[in-house]
Amino acid sequence: MVNISQKARRASVYTVSANRSFVDVLAAGLINETADDQLRLANYTILLPTRRACRALTEAFLRQRGGAPLILPSLLALGDTDEECMALEETPGLDLATLPPVMPDIRRILTLADQILAWRSPASGEQGLVSTPGHALLLAGELARFLDQVQTERLSFEGLEALVPEDLAAHWQDTLEFLRHFTKVWPLEVQALGFLEPIERRNRLLEAKAEQWMASPPQSEVIAAGSTGSIPATADLLAVIAGLPLGRILLPGLDIHSDEENWSAVEREATHPQFAMANLLKRIPIERKEVKEWCVEGSPEAGSRHETPRISLLRESLRPAETTTAWQSLDQIAPEALSGLSLLECANETEEAGVIALLLRHVLETNGKTGALVTSDRRLARRVAAALGRWNISIDDSSGIPLSETPPAIFMRLIAAMVEEDFAPVAFLAFSKHPLAAIGYETEHFRSLIRIFDRYILRGPRPSGGISGLRGVLASADSRRLNEDTKHSLSALLDALERCVLPVIELAKRKASLNEIVDAYIAIAESLSTTDTEAGAIRLWAGENGEALALFFAELRAAADAVLVRSPTEYPAILEVLLGRHVVRPRHKKHPRLNIWGPLEARMQQADFLIIGGLNEGSWPREPNPDPWLSKPMLQRFGLPSPEQRIGLSAHDFAQAIAGPNVVLTRARKVDGAPTVPTRWLSRLRSVLTAAGHDVGLATPHQWIEWHQMLGRPKQTKRILPPAPIPPIAVRPKKLSVTRVEEWMRDPYSIYARYILNLRKLDPLEADPGAADRGTIIHEALDVFLRKHADHFPDDALTSLLDIGKTVFGASLGRPAIRAFWWPRFERIAEWFVEKERGRRAGISQSLSEGRGHITISTANGPFTLTAIVDRIDRRAGGGMEIIDYKTGAVPSRKEVEYGYSPQLSLEAAIATSGGFEKMDGGDVETLAYWRLTGGDPSGEIRTFTNDDGTLSTNALLGLERLLEVFSKAETAYQAIPAPAYRPRYNDFEHLERFREWADVEGD
Repeated sequence: MVNISQKARRASVYTVSANRSFVDVLAAGLINETADDQLRLANYTILLPTRRACRALTEAFLRQRGGAPLILPSLLALGDTDEECMALEETPGLDLATLPPVMPDIRRILTLADQILAWRSPASGEQGLVSTPGHALLLAGELARFLDQVQTERLSFEGLEALVPEDLAAHWQDTLEFLRHFTKVWPLEVQALGFLEPIERRNRLLEAKAEQWMASPPQSEVIAAGSTGSIPATADLLAVIAGLPLGRILLPGLDIHSDEENWSAVEREATHPQFAMANLLKRIPIERKEVKEWCVEGSPEAGSRHETPRISLLRESLRPAETTTAWQSLDQIAPEALSGLSLLECANETEEAGVIALLLRHVLETNGKTGALVTSDRRLARRVAAALGRWNISIDDSSGIPLSETPPAIFMRLIAAMVEEDFAPVAFLAFSKHPLAAIGYETEHFRSLIRIFDRYILRGPRPSGGISGLRGVLASADSRRLNEDTKHSLSALLDALERCVLPVIELAKRKASLNEIVDAYIAIAESLSTTDTEAGAIRLWAGENGEALALFFAELRAAADAVLVRSPTEYPAILEVLLGRHVVRPRHKKHPRLNIWGPLEARMQQADFLIIGGLNEGSWPREPNPDPWLSKPMLQRFGLPSPEQRIGLSAHDFAQAIAGPNVVLTRARKVDGAPTVPTRWLSRLRSVLTAAGHDVGLATPHQWIEWHQMLGRPKQTKRILPPAPIPPIAVRPKKLSVTRVEEWMRDPYSIYARYILNLRKLDPLEADPGAADRGTIIHEALDVFLRKHADHFPDDALTSLLDIGKTVFGASLGRPAIRAFWWPRFERIAEWFVEKERGRRAGISQSLSEGRGHITISTANGPFTLTAIVDRIDRRAGGGMEIIDYKTGAVPSRKEVEYGYSPQLSLEAAIATSGGFEKMDGGDVETLAYWRLTGGDPSGEIRTFTNDDGTLSTNALLGLERLLEVFSKAETAYQAIPAPAYRPRYNDFEHLERFREWADVEGD
């Protein structure tokens, strides 16, 4: 730590008011100060928080000179943020030869993960933290963050000894035991590897520069601008610079107008936006009243300490909690304070993004006008960028996007997932539909083959694993839907896939080093992305995203030698975690006048029109993630700063952004469907306005929300009628089952779609057995049981039925969900069924299970065949018959059966009466019964309908004849759901019917 107690002269500290663009004011002041002498300006050294701030100042110099070239001063990044921790790397005069290089992030995370995996609890000797590499990598990321915090605050790990394990819960005791061991061995391991940790190296660079300048003050101007000194090492360097003969500090938006009482409270409140700078002033040291406003000589601000009405309002709104009693005697708010400031509260995040995009689009209507969105919500930033695509406007998020979300990285992740999932249909298709996938084929031909796989081969239950499993379902595919040539083409594609992935498949048979695994996956990725005309390496590594991915793998390969031998199955987790830690930032702006900034970028610059988005708690400020290594009380006892200090920095960024001349604040009332809470600073602003008697509050230009809604609203609303196609008589169905008759009555369009257009709903991929499958299994088990014991009901009937059930369930019982939920229900159904069957078997002379039958009905357009497969028909000893239908789902109501809306059993009765079922003579059907088999409580129940004198069957047959008569007419349409109140319970074609559109119009 640098001794900065002695100063060569009185510190020189300035501030730039929050209502002015920091980099533009700085650039203008320096150009004015050097009288536009470029050689003199080139001798200046300017230290800024980040490399992005350096780029912003470079652009500001160009703006001030109207685009004319100039020799820039030396611009250096201090490294105020985690991603900018390589501070002062290019600083002349520092001897970096003896300073070890920074430990690469990938090597660091992998090495930390190995430490976590290798840990064994001293008490039990068992693995104490996690057991899987994926969890270890996630914990390693949090452990790296903890190390960074400790090193940033320059604390000693000896402080862990002050934490008393007996005061902690058991899991915290285990964690503390690990940390005490780890912090003793980790520094030695880093040293042995020849590295320094990132924050430690940054600290040493900053300390070395501070000592160098104290020992030998530079003979040219040194200016540190934009930093708040929240990092101790940075604060020490700033204090040294402030005391240099030619050193100056520029603070962003220091409050130089608060009274002493308020400022004293600021120094005690970590959540206040001025807290970090208040501490910095003490460290320098300098009195706040000695801080001067940075301005261009001769400008209106020169020599003035005047506070604008907007900044006065913000200062009042953000004053420390202990001084808010001053709100009881507030003066009236000056109109200028609210001029150019408005608030838009949108219904949800989609509307918020759309409104912001519309506002930014409007900025472009004025020549030369600039606009920017400031948000810490990266999802909102991506939504806005996508919404601007409506007008073909490309805009960058300056915070970049995770490398894992770039197309080539997604391709690598999909390959890893496909191998990990053993070429399961979902993983295989996800990989195959990526734009980079080609496997040596012409891309369009490859896509066409994959579509055939998707539609005809891979639907339904998951096949056995591996490419051999895909070959198996291909071989068993219906030859009526796929000819031999197509099957051969698909088989050739699987052969090509197998050749490409063979290196990884071979590795899976043994343990391998991480380097071997990475090399194998890179090789297969290049093979899988090769087309018939272009090498995969050219396609995979092209562009900024491809280059970033190549650098990632180069770093991963360099770090792999430090990792223990691993199984290839661990690679997907390693890839997911490590890719997520890297960010790709655009090298060049996509739009010259529109920007998306993070809060830190907005601290340094302004646009003509600024939008501050996502103003909800959890976003502004960001909600701190729970620390898995130390609880909040443990962190405070150890000496790490509280989360409130980060809230204070976030408050400062908010204050800097909102002070601009034209600002729109936006928030969504709901995010992901859940209500949100406005950010505390917006609530404070409203409270101050109310206390000052300004009940109207902020301006709310709702027309922007209305205009955005109009973009998706048609100019006129046209009443949508149900689809009602009129197919030719010749193509109308001449044969239907009794179950389809009900569908015909309730929804004629579905008959049109199923039997005339020949449309079928695709089965899901990797389909688990659903309710329909459960019904099929139960039906089959009962059918086998009844056929087996048609002549004699055994004493061990329950055992027999359960044995049959196990056979019918077959391999499905290996599925945990079926074993846990379906089988116990079947056992209860079997017990109920056997009890009922035992009591009624004596009164039955003949029973037919799963019997097939039909009748033919004459129509104006020729004969129509009605078919049926009845679950069960019992002929009683007295001669009458009973038709039974097993239901594992809902049972029709009495009204639906008697009014003919559910005519299945009634029509089966008509077929049975006429002797239309095989192996069952005709006769009177006296009873219709639904046996509801749920396995719940009760396990089963019977709903019976009496067919007195054949009333139900006769009426159902007459109804069908009338239906046939109507649809025999050429002008009859197959209308979708004529009576919405009686629409089908299950409808595969509702989306084609666009039911929700016209049903609402008709008041459904």
